[in-house]
Amino acid sequence: MSQLRFMGVICTVMLFILYRTTNYQYLKTEMETKFHPFETVKDHRLHHGKLRGLPRGIMQGCSDLELRPLWSSNSQSRVSVMTNKNLQAMPVGIKQKYNVDDVVKKFLAANFSIILFHYDGNVDGWRDLGWCEKAIHIVADNQTKWWFAKRFLHPDIVSIYDYIFLWDEDLGVEYFDPVRYLRIVKSEGLEISQPALDPNSTEIHHRITIRARKKRFHRRVYDLRGKTKCSNVSEGPPCTGFVEGMAPVFSRSAWYCAWHLIQNDLVHGWGVDMKLGYCAQGDRSKKVGVVDSEYIVHKGIQRLGGSGHPTMRTTIWRQSTWEHKVFKERWNQAAEEGKGWVDPFLKHRRRSRQENRQDD
Repeated sequence: MSQLRFMGVICTVMLFILYRTTNYQYLKTEMETKFHPFETVKDHRLHHGKLRGLPRGIMQGCSDLELRPLWSSNSQSRVSVMTNKNLQAMPVGIKQKYNVDDVVKKFLAANFSIILFHYDGNVDGWRDLGWCEKAIHIVADNQTKWWFAKRFLHPDIVSIYDYIFLWDEDLGVEYFDPVRYLRIVKSEGLEISQPALDPNSTEIHHRITIRARKKRFHRRVYDLRGKTKCSNVSEGPPCTGFVEGMAPVFSRSAWYCAWHLIQNDLVHGWGVDMKLGYCAQGDRSKKVGVVDSEYIVHKGIQRLGGSGHPTMRTTIWRQSTWEHKVFKERWNQAAEEGKGWVDPFLKHRRRSRQENRQDD
């Protein structure tokens, strides 16, 4: 009898120790996630030695792009309340000033934060616009949108924003409303999207981006003309799960993935749009879409590199083509050598073929 009591006490003590250990590990993981939302536990431990001089409660692993006043209207300092939950970022040159003015006014009215990447070095030329001081201005001569985005839109910097609009500067917004656009994106669960292009736009590169007049949005296109045939069995870009690089819109989670996809040294971004569906947080044929009811006009105006200089345009085109080739080679190599990585859409295609055979 005494042995049974002894064994009962031992079991109780062991269960208590197991409970305390499990609870401690859970709380530790929760704490690491709370203070470092974009770091894994492993990543945090790698930096633990560098941070051991700080108490955990004072650490802030993220920032934002909000402007802060030098003083407060109250006698006591106060923490400002975040109101801007979405971000519009654009590369701009002074020659596109008035078109950019139209875009910024629309997004400011919708309570967006604005960041402008000046690739021509001219910031003073914008100061006569009433909203100039409300935007963040970053200057680097002759750099592309993707160069700026890789360096200044790190996920830890933009993690407070629900959606990031990474647009070109030559887009007309007469028929576009950001609030109505996001309402559709949220209701349809689109992690990556773009507004449709007016059919009368100067440049249209992919059929899927053209506005469907009778739809609110679409996720795929059917077109048997041209080199690329898009039918009901098409399962990838540019027939479905695709947006173009001129006007992409990312959810917070999608941008976290897309930022890592952008190559630091391949500044033109060619080929990236074909792989953005891998960042859709699920099935790209459902999580990626084009919004038709809120559409834009692509004016196709030559910007970075200078208009009227055929030699410069040719040089840039050659560089872009070479970068596209390099990007595809890197992707193929990474896909082949990636330990434990399985192409989710290749697996989906195999399953679809099996289901089709069963139906037959």
